[in-house]
Amino acid sequence: MSPLRRLVVLRHAKSARPEGVPDHERPLAPRGMRDAPAAGRWLAEADCLPDLVLCSTARRTRQTWELAAAELGSTPPVRYEPRLYAADDQTILDVVREVPADVGTLLLIGHNPGLQDLILLLAGEALGGTMQRAQTKFPTSAIAVLTWRGTWSALAPGAALLTDLAVPRGQR
Repeated sequence: MSPLRRLVVLRHAKSARPEGVPDHERPLAPRGMRDAPAAGRWLAEADCLPDLVLCSTARRTRQTWELAAAELGSTPPVRYEPRLYAADDQTILDVVREVPADVGTLLLIGHNPGLQDLILLLAGEALGGTMQRAQTKFPTSAIAVLTWRGTWSALAPGAALLTDLAVPRGQR
């Protein structure tokens, strides 16, 4: 039987839009600074600790990861991947298919609409109302968990089960 794989998709926390700052360099907003640690706590509590993290190179995604990682018991290896910035679902899928075979759980941190489109592309089935929620909105700090049996290189549209969709929020 093929090994169980888990793809955990995290959209960056809420970002600011300072005047004159290029999109790639936009930092987290105060709400994002509160929500990113909450995302990390959710990952720990849901036992979604990754073996590898692939993170967009944008400042807001790197900050999201740093704040979320501080809430985990240990810090997994992270690779900052330029192809994830402003990527569409097919580009993201191509990056995911390159993940080493020994990785069981991958955390992917990036941007919409590519992440939401990827979730909808991969999820052939879903638990509860997760599919409808994923179709409706994938807001900042949202986390989706997809599972399937097989290899990263053979991950195909419709092959995964969407098991969870959460939107952790920090305290004001």
